[in-house]
Amino acid sequence: MSIPANLIDMGYIANAFGIQGWVKIKTATEYSDSLDGYTQVYLKLKDGTVLSKKIEKSFARDGVFHAKLAGVDNRDAAFALKGTIIAVDREEFPALDEDEFYWVDLIGLNVINVQGESLGIVKDLLETGANDVLVAKLEQEERLIPFVAQYVVKVDMQNKQIIVDWGLDY
Repeated sequence: MSIPANLIDMGYIANAFGIQGWVKIKTATEYSDSLDGYTQVYLKLKDGTVLSKKIEKSFARDGVFHAKLAGVDNRDAAFALKGTIIAVDREEFPALDEDEFYWVDLIGLNVINVQGESLGIVKDLLETGANDVLVAKLEQEERLIPFVAQYVVKVDMQNKQIIVDWGLDY
């Protein structure tokens, strides 16, 4: 099986779990019920090798995925993968509603306010509990902009920009 060109990192193997080769996967994704929606995950090994692994079983507990990967059949094999980056094929992402976006798609977009002034480029997003926050960076200045309808006027994926109602002096 060939490795897809459009892999997106979703987390890393935090540790082994049990004695039958299960691993704990710490993720930065919102979908924390299980990994059942994905048929394959890709392990990015420290030496640069990428391996495709089928998920045999999975569940989530306390915000951590637990997965049984094909070919990882004992605790030693699972523990050897500790720290390995887990990626998924972008083509397997679940479909979103019209006004929803994957964070990975927002990173790198230009942030422009309604006055036409550049506020920077989205470098990251933060989850605060109340709402998500855009981290826009322009040279040495970093702005934190709540990603809510009150401030985000438009996300224009075609023109790679986010238009916000946010001043330069905020």
